[in-house]
Amino acid sequence: MTKSKLFRKKTVQDILAQVKKNEADGNNALGRHLTTKDLAAFGIAAIVGAGIFSTIGKASFDGGPAVIFLFLFTAVACGFAAFAYAEFASMVPVSGSAYTYSYVAFGELIAWIIGWALIMEYAIGNVTVAISWSDYFTTLLHSGGIDLPMWAQMDILSASDGHNKAVALMQAGKN
Repeated sequence: MTKSKLFRKKTVQDILAQVKKNEADGNNALGRHLTTKDLAAFGIAAIVGAGIFSTIGKASFDGGPAVIFLFLFTAVACGFAAFAYAEFASMVPVSGSAYTYSYVAFGELIAWIIGWALIMEYAIGNVTVAISWSDYFTTLLHSGGIDLPMWAQMDILSASDGHNKAVALMQAGKN
């Protein structure tokens, strides 16, 4: 495969024409059903992510009162990212997000990489939220006098790793 095929691009006019053709053929494109409020909430959730839930305590402890500057700098950076997405969305007003924008700007290979990166981000990013919220939940239960056993508080990989280490220690004659 030649380099020109890997980095072939579509123009905005080509993308818009393809969308119109699909709609004329009866192929349903993604409908626009989300309101501005929905999109703003989704954007904030995607930008803030799980980091605020899983690291705010440690950041506040280590950074003290200066952690407010971290939030301010991050807010500015997120604002620039939001402005960039708004600019892209106004230039290429079709579904597809960063995949479509990068297809127009950089070509098919880069768009493919970005598309898969987004799929992985949304598929794996929720794990961080689950871990931090389960930690908060077990801490809440502990403060109420309810202690869950450790086997119920860990994932299967950590349990398997702990089991393998315990077996290795027992085989070595150590307790």
